[in-house]
Amino acid sequence: MAASAPPGHEEPAKWPADPASGPPEGSPGSDAPADTQSADGGGKKARKQRPLWKELPLLIVVALVLALLIKTFLVQAFSIPSDSMQNTLQRGDRVLVDKLTPWFGSEPERGEVVVFHDPDNWLAGEPTPESNVVQDVLSFIGLMPSAKEKDLIKRTIAVGGDTVECAKGGPVEVNGKALDEPYVFPGNSACDDKPFGPFTVPEGKIWVMGDHRQASSDSRYHTEEATKGFVPVKDVVGRAVVVAWPVNRWAVLSVPDTFDQPGIEAAAGLAPGVFGAAGALPLVLWRRRRLTSRRTAG
Repeated sequence: MAASAPPGHEEPAKWPADPASGPPEGSPGSDAPADTQSADGGGKKARKQRPLWKELPLLIVVALVLALLIKTFLVQAFSIPSDSMQNTLQRGDRVLVDKLTPWFGSEPERGEVVVFHDPDNWLAGEPTPESNVVQDVLSFIGLMPSAKEKDLIKRTIAVGGDTVECAKGGPVEVNGKALDEPYVFPGNSACDDKPFGPFTVPEGKIWVMGDHRQASSDSRYHTEEATKGFVPVKDVVGRAVVVAWPVNRWAVLSVPDTFDQPGIEAAAGLAPGVFGAAGALPLVLWRRRRLTSRRTAG
């Protein structure tokens, strides 16, 4: 009788005595497969990769959807149609406009270059260029600015609550602080062609001016209209952050230092009653403490 192996110590399978016969079918080293399952044991055949020509339409659709979402919520390209922002921006430049931060409640700040919808027919009489089908498609997905949109681009000079003015021969002043404006087109005056103010900018509005002052029909030229020259914040598309094209004009559109000078901030817009309440607070606290001490003593 053959002795059996102890529990847990089974004997290994033995190879046939004849080396020419090879290992048993299905055993390690056998040429024949042990079963028909795949390597992962799932019993499924590997999926055959589709050819590129079948994948391409899906890739194009995904790319177009992403471009449309980027245009709607993140950034959009705009073309500069005039000379009103020289030399900061030249006619034909392409700028990228940040459309994301306004979704989080951000509003234009002094010194920023902004794109905004025509507030009240400021572009009346300006020709609208014709576009072809390809341009319409590219503008729809944000890869090219639309020729039909009547948008303007200017520099924000003053915001809600600010007082802005400019006398002939003088500089632009915001809240009594004179602006040093190195961005103004060489040879231009600050406002000699159209002095203005003083005006107080209503809340929710901005005052805008072009860098090429003598070639810009900006807020100064619309003070007699319904807008009083002010641009509603709700009409602002976003801030122009970079010149993206042509490549040799690539530049970041930063805020000039003159808008950071001390004292340019408007007096916080606090009503006199707020200051009165702040002054009365210590008196109220003192009186409450005195009444409490009397009750305790009684």
